[in-house]
Formats: sequence, C-alpha cells, structure tokens
Amino acid sequence: MLRWKIKSLATAAGFGALLAISPAKAEDASATAAYKDIQATLGSVPDMFKTLPDVAVAGAWAEIKGVQLNPNTALDGKTKELMGLAVASQIPCQYCIYFHTQAAKLNGATDEEIKEAVAMAAIVRHWSTMLNGSQVDLATFKQQSDEVFAAVKAKSQ
Repeated sequence: MLRWKIKSLATAAGFGALLAISPAKAEDASATAAYKDIQATLGSVPDMFKTLPDVAVAGAWAEIKGVQLNPNTALDGKTKELMGLAVASQIPCQYCIYFHTQAAKLNGATDEEIKEAVAMAAIVRHWSTMLNGSQVDLATFKQQSDEVFAAVKAKSQ
C-alpha cells in the first residue's frame, strides 16, 4: 500500500511539473499574440493589460473583444457601455467610470442617457439595500412583482 502511494505521488508530482513547465511557452506566445491584436485593434496597448500576468492577457483580451467590442452581440455598444458605467458607479471605480462614460459617448450616448444610467444604478442600489437590510421574503417579493407585471401587461393590452 505504501509503495502504491509513493508511486502515485511520484506520478502526480511528475505530471504537475509537466503542467507547470509546458504551458509557459504557450502562454508567453498567446500573450504576445494578444498584445499584437490589442495594438492592431486599439492603436496602442493600454497599461491596464500590462498589469496582468502573461497567462491572463489572452483570456482578458478575448473577453473584452468577444463581448464589449463585438458589434454582433445581442446588446449594442451604447447599451453595453451604459451598463458598464452603471456598474462602475456602484463599485465604485474611477477608472471604469471615466472609461465607460467616454466609451458610451463614443457609441452615441447623450449626457441625459449617461445621467439616467447612473440614476438607475443608484435606484437599484438603494432598493437592494432596503430589501436586503429589511430581510424581505424573496418568495413574497417575487409573487408581488409578478402580480404587478401581470397588472401592467393587462393594462397595456
């Protein structure tokens, strides 16, 4: 039994060492490729990408390019950036607030739409605080919300 455990540990250690060594070159190559694509897409490589370890660069860029910068998703760019601004306002993140405000404007958002996105974030945060702090029963809340939605739908028909 002891022999089996030692052999298993040696195999696991060898496999772990293989995993630790082999991907490094592949990750370095994927980071280099991602940096080249970021440069080609954005015209420069912002320092925010350089704060990431090399193994994370390609995945982070794929996420941004695949969702945020992709014009072929369910949400248009303006909506995505207004959502980003609303979330950034509540985190709060001054970097994100600046970026998403400018990106929303670049995607056609008006000053009024920007104000409304931030106001909606504040409203959601307020009621989240009230509901959670008051420990409102979730099942009851859902039932009452469904009743309101049904009444609004009935009125609109």
